[in-house]
Amino acid sequence: MKALQILAGPVARKRLRERGLQPEDVRAVPAAAGGPKGLILNPLDRFVFGHWLPRSTQTVHLLGASIGAWRMASACLPDADAALADLAADYIAQRYEHEPGKAPRPGHVSELFEAKLRERFGGREHEVLSHPRLRLHVFTSRGVRALARDGRVRTPLGYLGAFASNAVSRRAMGGFLERVIFSDPRDKLPVPTHDYRTQHVALTGANLARSVLASCTIPFWLEAVDSIPGAPPGPYWDGGITDYHLHLDYAALGDGLVLYPHFQKTLVPGWLDKALRHRHRASARLANVVLLSPSPEWVATLPGGKIPDRGDFKAFGDDHDAREDVWRRATEESARLAEEFEALTRQSSIEALPLP
Repeated sequence: MKALQILAGPVARKRLRERGLQPEDVRAVPAAAGGPKGLILNPLDRFVFGHWLPRSTQTVHLLGASIGAWRMASACLPDADAALADLAADYIAQRYEHEPGKAPRPGHVSELFEAKLRERFGGREHEVLSHPRLRLHVFTSRGVRALARDGRVRTPLGYLGAFASNAVSRRAMGGFLERVIFSDPRDKLPVPTHDYRTQHVALTGANLARSVLASCTIPFWLEAVDSIPGAPPGPYWDGGITDYHLHLDYAALGDGLVLYPHFQKTLVPGWLDKALRHRHRASARLANVVLLSPSPEWVATLPGGKIPDRGDFKAFGDDHDAREDVWRRATEESARLAEEFEALTRQSSIEALPLP
């Protein structure tokens, strides 16, 4: 039984068949939202960014939403392997005080999470933004019109409107939430963003931690982030709302491949599209994408028979030790994904499955 499955668009499949996968082929690496699901990719991330990609010299663009933004920012630190290991340890060890039978206060969660980001990136922003080859792009969702201000009543009503408009079309949701991308100013995002209402902001040392915090800010679980230096005013939330799995026009990159480590084989455009399965299908925009995901058979062997997810917080309740043990074991066992990928990169020809 293989742990890793390889899927690819038609252009990427042809390239893999002809010459395998070389680090110099990669032009971009997207990283999806998904909370604890991202833990399953940690050993693979550590190998890719700590050992494999450094064998090449080209510029590589890293696109991240939510935990994906945290992963990609960590990958830009000088010792990517160690930084990504810290990320997994930090995520697994999350604990928040709360009243019996109630969820933690959003302000409390935001405060502790921002403190952790500043611990890891504070004073090191220049290291992220001066990486000789990697260019970071952090995806966030900014409230507009009905969601232009955060409020106890206003925000739930605004998200109800976003949900209804998104059911009609993704573009219609732009009347409530716009995509704001914080990008390394040395190179603009090489992927077009005309598919959805978008603003671009320069990523700086002053806004790095706040933009990553905003990208990870799940509505109603954390407080909306405002006052981000250099960014338009307004409340900012999780980048996964507008770009859950970053289904963008990667084919516009032209030459080169997009390497996409992912926890599933389909790319869901926005968080509110999860139930809209007709939007999960592959498109021509993914022609040059190589997607790495765990096989369902292997996932069934993990603790609990599944990938860690946010539901585990509720399932384990205050038994933090049990939850942390399950998440830690799942992360350790996912070293198989990295091992199989390393073996794959030594092959001169690779057969990939088509993206569904």
